[in-house]
Order: sequence, then C-alpha cells, then structure tokens
Amino acid sequence: MRGHRDIKTYQCSECLKVFSQKSHLITHLRVHTGDKPYQCSECLKVFSQKSHLITHLRVHTGDKPYQCSECLKAFSHKSDLNKHLRIHTGKKPYQCTECLQTFSGKSYLNKHLIIHTGEKPYQCMKCLKTFIQKSGLNEHLRIHSGEKPYQCSECLKAFSKKSNLNDHLRVHTGEKPYQCSVCLKAFSEKSNLIVHLRI
Repeated sequence: MRGHRDIKTYQCSECLKVFSQKSHLITHLRVHTGDKPYQCSECLKVFSQKSHLITHLRVHTGDKPYQCSECLKAFSHKSDLNKHLRIHTGKKPYQCTECLQTFSGKSYLNKHLIIHTGEKPYQCMKCLKTFIQKSGLNEHLRIHSGEKPYQCSECLKAFSKKSNLNDHLRVHTGEKPYQCSVCLKAFSEKSNLIVHLRI
C-alpha cells in the first residue's frame, strides 16, 4: 500500500492551489487565462468548462432533469431545485445582519439588503431616475419606449405593467377583493379603496 506522500499532486503556478488530477489543474488554469474553449452552437456563448456548456444547453432544449418530489415541478438546474425545495421545508438559511430577517435564497437577501443601504444601483439613461431593483428599471423603461407587453385576452387592451393587467382583468371577472372595513363596500382596485377611505 502506498503512503500519502507517494500521491502525485499538481499545483497552480498562479495561486498555488493544489489538485489531485492534472485535468483538474488544466480546467482551473482557465480562471487565470480567461480561456473559454466550449462554445454553444445555438447562441455562440462560450464557457470555460464542458459541464457549464452542458448545463447551458438546457436553455435551448428545455430539458429539466431535476424534479421536486413534493409537487413534481421540474428544473433545468440543480441549484434551482434546491432553492425551490425551501418552499416546502420552510428553510430560510440566509439572514440579514441588520434586522435578522431570514430568506430562502441568497438573491432575496441581496435585494433586501438594499433597503438598509438605500442604494439604487439601476439608473435610467433617459431621465436618470434610479431604482433599487433591475425589474423596477425595466418596468420604468416602458414609459419611454411605449411598450405594453401585457395584453388582456378578453378585450385585447394592453398594459406596460403586469399589475395593471391584473387590476384590469377584474373588470371582466367582476372580482372586488378590496373591501372597506367600515361600510363593507368592495372595490376592484386598491387605489379606489384608498380614495374611498379618505371620504
């Protein structure tokens, strides 16, 4: 039996990280060289590792090999399945050090942290208005472009915000989820309830 000192290792000359296999060292070196030899034939995006290309290809094929055993929802990435599973377990491993609120995903924590910093990193190049989240900027940009991607299937009226479409759909369904606690009058839109409460 060979001792541990007989095991051959491969060391990165850049950062001195050690690997047990030469192939692992070769893959690692691309971190330093920026080499991305694996290219997607569909969109020409390049990757440093073959495994990353294989994972990316699911965007084009629609392949979702990771399935939730609770609700059978499927995912193309294992990390997305792990994040989804927290819905069922209620696990929230990411905690804000400022207010101790917990979150199921790191991305949710990062979005939350901006509340404490007051940072608004996303800026509109047209009017210079800033936003906490990229989704807020994207929604705002439709004011300038006039784009209305959310269309009512009943009357074909279009809206720039999904929330506006949801409010509009109640015209057709007759749903009035916003109720006055004083007189019990109900409204289809929250803004109408707010106006009513001021009377």
